[in-house]
Amino acid sequence: MRVVAWVEGALLNQRGHLLPWSPVCLAIGIGLYFAIRFEPDARIYSGLSGLVLLAIWASRRMSSAWAPLAIGGALVAVGFILAGARAHMVAEPVLKWRYYGPVEGRVVALDRSASDALRVTLDQVRIGDVPPDQAPRRIRLSLHGDHVPIVPGQRVMTTAHLSPPQGPVEPGGFDFRRHAWFQRLGAVGYTRTPVVTAAPARFEAGVRVVAVRMAISDRVREVLPGDVGGFAAAVSTGDRSGISADALDKLRASNLAHLLAISGLHMGLLTGFVFVTCRVLLAALPALALRWPVRKVAAVCALIAATLYLLLSGGNVATERAFVMVSVLFGAVLIDRRAISLRAVAVAALLVLFLRPESLLSPGFQMSFAATTALVAVFGALRDVEVPRVPKWLRPVGGLLCSSAVAGLATAPIGAAHFNMVSHYGLLANTLSVSVMGSVVVPSAVLAAILAPFGIEAVAIHVMGFGLAWILAVSDWVSGLDGARSFVASSPGFVLPLFSLGALWVILWQGRSRWVGVFPMAFAAVFWGQGQRPEVLIADSGGLVGVMTERGRALSKEKGAGFVASVWLENDGDGATQPEAAGRWPSAPDLVQRYPFEKFQLVHITGKRAAQQVTVCQPGELVVSAVPIKLTGDCAVFDPDRLRKTGSLAIRQGKLFSSAVATGPRLWSPVRPDGFSKSE
Repeated sequence: MRVVAWVEGALLNQRGHLLPWSPVCLAIGIGLYFAIRFEPDARIYSGLSGLVLLAIWASRRMSSAWAPLAIGGALVAVGFILAGARAHMVAEPVLKWRYYGPVEGRVVALDRSASDALRVTLDQVRIGDVPPDQAPRRIRLSLHGDHVPIVPGQRVMTTAHLSPPQGPVEPGGFDFRRHAWFQRLGAVGYTRTPVVTAAPARFEAGVRVVAVRMAISDRVREVLPGDVGGFAAAVSTGDRSGISADALDKLRASNLAHLLAISGLHMGLLTGFVFVTCRVLLAALPALALRWPVRKVAAVCALIAATLYLLLSGGNVATERAFVMVSVLFGAVLIDRRAISLRAVAVAALLVLFLRPESLLSPGFQMSFAATTALVAVFGALRDVEVPRVPKWLRPVGGLLCSSAVAGLATAPIGAAHFNMVSHYGLLANTLSVSVMGSVVVPSAVLAAILAPFGIEAVAIHVMGFGLAWILAVSDWVSGLDGARSFVASSPGFVLPLFSLGALWVILWQGRSRWVGVFPMAFAAVFWGQGQRPEVLIADSGGLVGVMTERGRALSKEKGAGFVASVWLENDGDGATQPEAAGRWPSAPDLVQRYPFEKFQLVHITGKRAAQQVTVCQPGELVVSAVPIKLTGDCAVFDPDRLRKTGSLAIRQGKLFSSAVATGPRLWSPVRPDGFSKSE
């Protein structure tokens, strides 16, 4: 009874501080939906709906101490239902086979691939003889050949290689197929043949805003050529197609890549500048300042600016999230509530999760709300702390250093978990760059928008270019410092959620019991460092095999399957390139690669000539082939036909795992056998 009384007292002490836990409970339910290895059916959703109603009914009859637990359980169930409903709402046809042939569609988006090739997203797709009702709604093509100038709204045609979106490159890894499902991408591919115009651009409602964005982007790059212009276009319209892969890599190494994405920082700087400017201008006019609610008028102006920025930036998930957050902030100003508080952050998180529950899995959502929550909590705590008086000119510097340090510490575990990299001089780079972004780049961008109707926006764009050139110079210098970045191995799947829940407990719980959250954080950190990578990784195409050695992972090929190789090495915490990793293979490059283990021998066959050389296999051999193969003998064979059923493979502590089993039959992952026999 004492324990029950203690728990009841602890819950009563949380009254008035429970709203920030609402998005946490909702996120737990969403996370559970994506974590399970089967697709829920109507019975599960009906049962959860009944639990929600039962929890609401029970909360009305419970004491005020225990009622929040019932509401929290209901929110968990709602999150699960919400994620499932969203997954069914975005369902579109997905290509079920590899295809080579004519492709036609309307351009709706432009960006760049990891190989720095121009990439187009097409809708209204026509693919050979595929019936329209079975063709993917959207496809994405990387253009490696010649092409006409491409603009949104234009219909183009070419001959392309298409395939279904790829599954995880290793069991338990990032599932691009799931990501593509929520983007309604039914196929991805590339073309090396010329792209021609099938019909001129028609600026219909769906692409009119995209066309305006691209026109602004082209104008910015016309005034500012090179990476500076590409950077300026990225922060103005969200178009990253003009920035080189080398500049992007340096920005990542210096922890400045977040300046490219139009997210909370950009939206906050823009709306903050508009809000302060409008408020100062109106306050300078006594006739208006004495009659109008200047603060609220400035908030409305900032909201209008935020809406325009949302439209011009393309309305991607990160920008939508930032827009919701600033809307909540300025909405609080309009109703005379505290603008910056954990309640405002919680409301913004609830809105984003209700609109796009799948965004919970994205590093952008996690890093944005981690940084915002930490900043609000830390600066809220500092309001009640007496600090020594410092000169006024030092206060902005101190605030910038403190905010950069807090945001950096809050997002570092998430960045390391998703990108397997830690930037050691990120605080230095952000201190030298964020102030320039806020004082030079953003004001110049606003001024350019004001001057554009008069045709004299080039002056403001040039000023913006000076600021962005400084940021690129900082990234170049910081990324070149010794030890600028280090690589970390991927963590087990439970580590980041456990660490995040511990950190949220420390921030949100009231009283000394909040420090209990330190224990799950420490537990997660210990397990992160002790996680072991698979001894063997096998690509789902059979074209690449990676074996862990004392020097790091050895790859069976120095070319081909470059994306798979880079992800494997990143997940290993290995900064080597694919040719360097291929040099670790113990034997010289050959058509048939062999690697002996204690209990079996791995054999990798990469082409038809190699397949002709190998006709018999021995017991204890595991044969991986990139082409169909028939062997005599008692061995395990994984050729393309079988790998289509299993997906990518991993061997850990002598046991074979497949991504098909790890993922399970989901909407984005078709039901299929795992391809294993009992002997394996």
